[in-house]
Amino acid sequence: MSPSPAAEHALPPDLEAGLRGRILGAAAPLAAPAGAVLFRPGDPCRGFVMVGAGAVRVDLIAEDGHALLLYRVAAGEACLLTTACLFSGELYAAEGKAETPVEGLLLPSPAFDALVAESAAFRRFVLAGFGARIGALMARIEALSFRSVDRRLAEALLARGTAEVAATQAELAVEVGTAREVVTRRLSALAKDGLVAIGRGAVTILDRPALELRASGE
Repeated sequence: MSPSPAAEHALPPDLEAGLRGRILGAAAPLAAPAGAVLFRPGDPCRGFVMVGAGAVRVDLIAEDGHALLLYRVAAGEACLLTTACLFSGELYAAEGKAETPVEGLLLPSPAFDALVAESAAFRRFVLAGFGARIGALMARIEALSFRSVDRRLAEALLARGTAEVAATQAELAVEVGTAREVVTRRLSALAKDGLVAIGRGAVTILDRPALELRASGE
């Protein structure tokens, strides 16, 4: 089965035609509905995943079942943890879940290894993506370590780009990296100040400029 147009978007358009064709020839189409678990802690890595449409979230799962969002993989990006597992031969240490319906490509491990060994262009493509994802993960660690819960919550609400944020308080707690009870208190404070309105499974942004000021720490 040929990759769908959305799956082909997993590869950058400026990739050399011969290399692009070789990747598409070796890769299998990947499709998953929203909510599908793509990998769990302890799973072996089956190949190099490239997302062409949709978004994957990667969470660190604690022993008590609580989750902490590490990063998201959007269209045109590769998964940092998957790349690391392929290079090291280690098992997955986190969970990857389709946050929306996802389409992409799965390049099997043998084909990935061969291309890394033989193609400087492919190595640059993989390592450039790896470096970008490392930078995003470092920014996430910096936010969790040094920014207040209020800032992180405001950033999480604004990141959706819509006035109505379809997320439960438990889901926001995972994203912000704190307990649900803390998110409940901070949302109540934002609502009291007139910045948001709290609904069932959703938060509506009422004053985006003021929320942006909170996100910037002002």
